[in-house]
Amino acid sequence: MDNKAELVPASAGKRLGAAVLDWLGPAVVLGIALGVGAAGITERRSNGFIVYDTGLLVLLGSIAVGLTLVYTLVLLGVEARSGNTIGNQLMGIRSADADGYAPGGGIVFLRGLITGGVLLLAILAAILLLVLGWFGLAVFILGPLFVLSVAWAVLVVVSNAWDKQGKLRGWHDKASKGLVFDVSAGRNPVKSGGIAGEYNFAPMDLPPVQQVASPVAMPAARNPVQQPGQPLQIPQPGGPVGGAPHAAPMPLHPTAPHNPNQWQPPVAAPPWTAPAGEPAPVSAHPDDDVERTQLRPGVQAAAPAVLRIRLDDGQNVEVGASLLIGRNPAAMAGESVEQLVPVSDPGRSISKTHLQLRREGDGVWVTDRNSTNGSAVTTPDGIQSRLVPGEAVFVRPGSTVQFGDRFFHLGQA
Repeated sequence: MDNKAELVPASAGKRLGAAVLDWLGPAVVLGIALGVGAAGITERRSNGFIVYDTGLLVLLGSIAVGLTLVYTLVLLGVEARSGNTIGNQLMGIRSADADGYAPGGGIVFLRGLITGGVLLLAILAAILLLVLGWFGLAVFILGPLFVLSVAWAVLVVVSNAWDKQGKLRGWHDKASKGLVFDVSAGRNPVKSGGIAGEYNFAPMDLPPVQQVASPVAMPAARNPVQQPGQPLQIPQPGGPVGGAPHAAPMPLHPTAPHNPNQWQPPVAAPPWTAPAGEPAPVSAHPDDDVERTQLRPGVQAAAPAVLRIRLDDGQNVEVGASLLIGRNPAAMAGESVEQLVPVSDPGRSISKTHLQLRREGDGVWVTDRNSTNGSAVTTPDGIQSRLVPGEAVFVRPGSTVQFGDRFFHLGQA
């Protein structure tokens, strides 16, 4: 696991370097194949028409295009599963989805389609000119198209340099909802729990746990210690168990004077019998009357723990009975809300009223208020689940809740 806990966006230079390393090989193969094939074109006249022999160009071009296609599929598959490519590995960067996990095939395909869109147009134009036999126009059409495709690809790859939100996303990243991180300078989210990270990556700076008085009363001593110089006291029926006061102390030898310095053997108490006509008392245990248990005087019940949320921008909020989180949260008509927590989001990835939190016991019920970009919960053990809009999910302390591009940790103090 990486020692660095921070996420660092990949710079435009590293992005461009990775793209060049990834596609330099296929570009060289295509260039050589097409160059050799074009040089092998011959022409001859037949029935007054000029006929071009393009067999070598078609053969070498088909082989080069086939190899490039296989290479592209393998590269996209590896990146979709791990966020890694040859160029990414050498430049120390990784691509990811909006949550910081492996990007998946959809994001990788859309990113590639946007980056190489003009190149695909140039390839289609080359095929059309080859089919129609307009070789005289090839230089005037294909040349500018290929130059334009390279310029467009470079511009898209480095477009994150103009992103006002910390140079985090390029044009293709915003369209595909993908991200690229510098794992040589920061944490690799793909291998360390996504953007939110494992719970150890972001400990919450919460107040220390408050000590409360124990509500459990200390049991009274059952066997009192005999004080030196005092006669041994033997409990009699009707004593503390029955509720009556203790009988007077019984001396060890009633007929002899008591010498405190001389040890006297204990005398067994005579068996007690109930007076005639009265039933013998039944021995009772203090726990038998469970309905009459009372809190010891002077001791207060333990107060419920304080729950706090800490947002990724450092904002720390104590959770009350209910609160709303969003860009500019507002309660619905007739809804009673105790707290409104506005969150700054220049990229507008979170909705105006994104989440509702309702305190209950030692956790909170979190509900996604039909947001645009959705929400997700990551438990302390790393299990992530997306929130279904309108359905409340119980979240315990130690969990992370992501909403749009932002997130907060739920802690207990």
